[in-house]
Amino acid sequence: MIGVVGLGAMGSRIAARLLEAGHPVVVWNRTAAKAAPLVAHGAHHAATPAELAASSHVVITMVSDPAALQATVSGPTGIAAGLPSGADVLEMSTVGPPTIRWLRSQLPAAVGLVDAPVLGSVAQAERGELTLYVGGSEDAVRRVIPVLTALGTVVRVGGSGAGAAAKLVANAALFMAVAAVGEAVAFARSAGLGEEVVGRVLETTPLAAEAARRRPLLQAGDYPTRFSLALAAKDARLILEAASASDAGPLRLIEGAREWLSQAEQEGRGGQDYTAMLATITAPRPEGDPG
Repeated sequence: MIGVVGLGAMGSRIAARLLEAGHPVVVWNRTAAKAAPLVAHGAHHAATPAELAASSHVVITMVSDPAALQATVSGPTGIAAGLPSGADVLEMSTVGPPTIRWLRSQLPAAVGLVDAPVLGSVAQAERGELTLYVGGSEDAVRRVIPVLTALGTVVRVGGSGAGAAAKLVANAALFMAVAAVGEAVAFARSAGLGEEVVGRVLETTPLAAEAARRRPLLQAGDYPTRFSLALAAKDARLILEAASASDAGPLRLIEGAREWLSQAEQEGRGGQDYTAMLATITAPRPEGDPG
């Protein structure tokens, strides 16, 4: 039995994908009603995370942030209280390496831990085309490979915590690229260049692919949610927290992207896609307002 804790946009699709692949699945979510569609398709429903863990040989966690993970793992009804010896925990949230270390400290020694956060949207999750950054011991990874390959492409990145670190690196690159497109467009507009000219200019730069991908969003002013801006802002904070705890030097570009995400969230764009930071970056500024 595979247990899935957290039935948000990604967790619910992961559970559905596993059901489609023929795996028996048990689910739990803080809001129990979210389990109903999965139960209708054959999943079992657990009353608590501990109950889910007790019946599972692999427990997947896909929650919003470190605090949510801690709440589902700890205490008498938490995952750690119910795990049988020899089970594996597959942590797929974006929570950062320090939280993976904390999680390892909460689990019995006879329980394996693999961190495998994902890159991709809801559509990729539904098709089993996610990219999974996988960290953990060889033995633990080998045991959960059938689960991982049902969800997408495995990118093995190292030992415990390496998957969590790799996901932050990927997100850092993504946030910086989107912010760079936004700033380039904002500067071009201020210089009086038309939209078609801006597009042709950016096609000649290293930002060509990213600019082409984001151009329809900028033109429509519409940012359908695939990865919410609020979660992206959380991830940007995790990136900088992890960097400050290491020997990384100043990460000024990442800090700039985090500031744009934070400002967009403050403007009420938290429920939109993270690319809605483009609307904030390119919004006209009153004269003398630095933004």
